[in-house]
Amino acid sequence: MGTMKTVETVVNTRERAGEKSPGKIYSDKLKVRRRREWRGVKDTLFDYSRWCYLMFGVLGKFILNPRNVKGFLRYRWMMSYLFVPHGMDKFTIGLRDEALRITHYAMNYVIADVTQAIHNCFRGDRRVGNDVEYSNHCIITDENSMVTFVMGFDKEEMHTILREVPTMFASNIFHQFNVQHYLDVAQQNGIPGDVCPMPEAEAGISMDDDFCVLGCCAVQNNTTCDGSLMGNGIIAKRLERQYGIPTFQLATPLRHNEPDVLDYAAEQIKQAIAFIEEHTGSKWDWKIYFDCARRVNVATACRNAQLEINSTPYPQFFGAVFSLYNDTNYMGNSGRDPYFEKLDRKLLALAEKGCKEKRMYAKEYRHRAVVWGVQPQYVIDMLYWLLQCWGIVPLTDMLSMIYTEQIAEVDTPENREQAYRDMAKLNMEMIMRNHTHGGHKVLVGELWDTCERMNADIAMMWEHMSCKALTGMHGMFEEQGRELGIHVMWVCHDLCDPRVYTRNAIRGQVNAYMRTVMREEPLDPSLENLPDDEAY
Repeated sequence: MGTMKTVETVVNTRERAGEKSPGKIYSDKLKVRRRREWRGVKDTLFDYSRWCYLMFGVLGKFILNPRNVKGFLRYRWMMSYLFVPHGMDKFTIGLRDEALRITHYAMNYVIADVTQAIHNCFRGDRRVGNDVEYSNHCIITDENSMVTFVMGFDKEEMHTILREVPTMFASNIFHQFNVQHYLDVAQQNGIPGDVCPMPEAEAGISMDDDFCVLGCCAVQNNTTCDGSLMGNGIIAKRLERQYGIPTFQLATPLRHNEPDVLDYAAEQIKQAIAFIEEHTGSKWDWKIYFDCARRVNVATACRNAQLEINSTPYPQFFGAVFSLYNDTNYMGNSGRDPYFEKLDRKLLALAEKGCKEKRMYAKEYRHRAVVWGVQPQYVIDMLYWLLQCWGIVPLTDMLSMIYTEQIAEVDTPENREQAYRDMAKLNMEMIMRNHTHGGHKVLVGELWDTCERMNADIAMMWEHMSCKALTGMHGMFEEQGRELGIHVMWVCHDLCDPRVYTRNAIRGQVNAYMRTVMREEPLDPSLENLPDDEAY
């Protein structure tokens, strides 16, 4: 048996302007906070300026388009986007200085990207915009696919529509009750209730006729589990049989660490590209691809540098926004949007500055945690609560520990062939597959490697009760955690459905662990129990 790993408590010696008890701004009578958080003059003004940017620069601009108003009235899930500014506030609790700016700049662009995705959906939607010419140059892609197979197409000529992101994934972040209706619809149509609620809700949206209909073709990926395959099958049948939209199934190998699967995976990428060329009329351009590859390498280098900063006593870019930003950058972008390169560098510069100046974002840092498993959508901001309430720093999460190598970015005959293998590798190890598939080493072993790299003493385990891959390894995590001297803290949830585990029930598991196992009291008692089970 190993010796329990100890981490030195780091105390913030700087005077923090603003709220002393942030929990008091929550209300048991309102679905939003009583008021905005006070952070001192400088940071409150910055925070409010970004709130105005979201309200008027993103959401206000979006709703001025009559087509988008029509879409807002047509689709049930659009109601969730009324609560985006309130949702953004949840990601910034207790933050000041560089961390506040990093979180705003990263998340604001994620929101702007989702807003653009909705705008694109409505433009081509046969029910709303019905821009046939635009729709004929759109491909629908799976929410859980990394869109590497479009890196060589001109983004102005061929448009990628991640249709499931605004309907289910993003909307559930801002409105916790958004997907309940669709889960009920799916189960009323015979889908079991113990299936992962993410693909079940996506299938329910399709069954409820509440999805945008556009595109000349679609590409789906076999991610990330049997539930996802089930949902894809239902959606594909409706796309093909009712709307005449042909669908390509990208069969990505599950054992992605095995070297003998790479050639097969590369062949699948080639077939996907040929399918897209056939149905869109667009042609693959190697110059465009290698420009994208270079930007992917910049994103990877910046993400690796952010993780190195987080391995120091003064981490800067952490929590749910780190995961959501990487998700948007890798999965939905894959180097196609040049602005991400500028933003990657900007965020890294802020993190380097904060680390150099030894910025801290709570009264003290008692523990350092690596967060493993798939986080609950409806309380995705909980990692910031974890820091402010208990002094546990969420250094990184499983979904952000993805591909770390550089890919070929120079156009040569050899690199053109290597590019297919690079795209296949990125797709096999993308955010929703990199640890839930691949075997024992990537799911269990890499957790302990990450804890060692990040100097973490706690492994916070999101136990998504419908995810058979992670829960099946429960005993192994417990046994190996004890041997290595790392605390293993399990937190159960049901991903998208707050009726199974409420927000307070989820936080209560952490409270119980910290009081009974760790024998500690909260840094801020006002945050221990928040009256937000009925809040948006």
